[in-house]
Amino acid sequence: MDKLRYPPPGTAPATLIVPPEYQGQKPVVSLTEYDAHSIEERKIETIDDLLPCLDNDKVSWINVEGLGDTEFFQRLGLHFRIHQLALEDIFNLGQRPKVDEYDRQLFIVLDMAYENRKEEVVFEQVCIVLAEKFIITIQEDPGDVFDPVRQRLREGAGNARFMKADYLAYALIDAVIDQYFPIIESLSESMDDLQETLLDHPTRERVRELHELKRLISRIRRAVWPQREVLGRLMRDETGLIAPRTKPFFRDCYDHTVIMLDLLETFRDATRNIMDIYLSSISLRTSEIMKVLTVISSIFIPLTFIAGVYGMNFDPKLGPFNMPELEWPFGYPFAICLMLAVAIGMIVFFKRKKWF
Repeated sequence: MDKLRYPPPGTAPATLIVPPEYQGQKPVVSLTEYDAHSIEERKIETIDDLLPCLDNDKVSWINVEGLGDTEFFQRLGLHFRIHQLALEDIFNLGQRPKVDEYDRQLFIVLDMAYENRKEEVVFEQVCIVLAEKFIITIQEDPGDVFDPVRQRLREGAGNARFMKADYLAYALIDAVIDQYFPIIESLSESMDDLQETLLDHPTRERVRELHELKRLISRIRRAVWPQREVLGRLMRDETGLIAPRTKPFFRDCYDHTVIMLDLLETFRDATRNIMDIYLSSISLRTSEIMKVLTVISSIFIPLTFIAGVYGMNFDPKLGPFNMPELEWPFGYPFAICLMLAVAIGMIVFFKRKKWF
């Protein structure tokens, strides 16, 4: 289920409340500073270790993993001028992806998805604070999808080290968006396998798998759709935090979300078709069973009639019409042969009519 965490009704604005599952969890902080000529990465122990990055000309990326210390975030907000409402939104898990504009900062909420070791799709809220010279990313748990971005920064590949913080924001958002592609591809393969198995073995287990797929498709769609709106807002940014030369990159990322939504719509239609296939298969199997039972019943109806006739209690000694064949030595074999002849005749008749 999605994580939904909001302050209790009546709570004062900008109140920071740690979600229960993160109580006592100390945030893990890392700092990456770079320019066109150098890059430095290190772990951060205290907020004071971050203050020098405010006074240099390098791009600083501060990554925070964990939400268990409100005092840390209050001090972080104080030194980096993060709005109190933005700090509150960091702790409100399960939000719809969005962009909020504050004083010379953009606060971005994203829905990150990835597969864990159990090959289960995990959704996690990621918050990004974009300023002119620095970016702060806040995640719920250790582990993310940003390793390709870190590697490009280390290698100095492409535009990574030659552009400002807005390009780093694009690279991080693009990493979050592109991580949905392998998940969607896996969905496509699962749906193909499920469709084939439902045709041959339409069981309840397969239907349960289909419902799980439908639920996952719906969840991904709820994440991707508002993130498309986020990218559209960043493409039209008027704060000056996103340079004109960076906006085409956001437009490319926006196109990725459009492709994903088209695929997800196709998958939604496919799940309906697969369910129709399942219902048709069940109906067909039921019809086949009913056909066989009907044929068997039709064969036994005349046999039951013959058995019923010869089961009547008539005394052949009382008259010539009181079943004289009851005293015939071959009466029993005659009755059995008569039944077999009737059954075989009906089977031949049904075969010629192609009723089974």
